[in-house]
Amino acid sequence: MDVFPDFGAVGGQAELRAIVGALLTIVLIFAVLMLVICAAVWAISSANGNISSAVRARTGFLVSIGAAALAGLGVTWVNFLLGIGASI
Repeated sequence: MDVFPDFGAVGGQAELRAIVGALLTIVLIFAVLMLVICAAVWAISSANGNISSAVRARTGFLVSIGAAALAGLGVTWVNFLLGIGASI
C-alpha cells in the first residue's frame, strides 16, 4: 500500500517532498507533545477534583488526536490531488 504522495507528476518534486515531509514531521511532533501534556494534566486534575481543568485537558487531548489524524489524512489528500493533476 503506497501512502506517500506521487511526486513524479509535479515539477520541483524534491522541494515539494522536503516541504511536505518537514510540515508533517512538525505537526506530528507537536500533536504527540500535546497529547502527552494534556493526558498528564487530565489525570492530575481529575485526581485532585479540579473539573474545569480536567475538561480543558480532555478537550486538548481530543484535539491532539484529531490533529494527528488530519496530518495522516493530508498525505492521502495530497496523493489524490496529484493524481487528478496528472490526468488533467
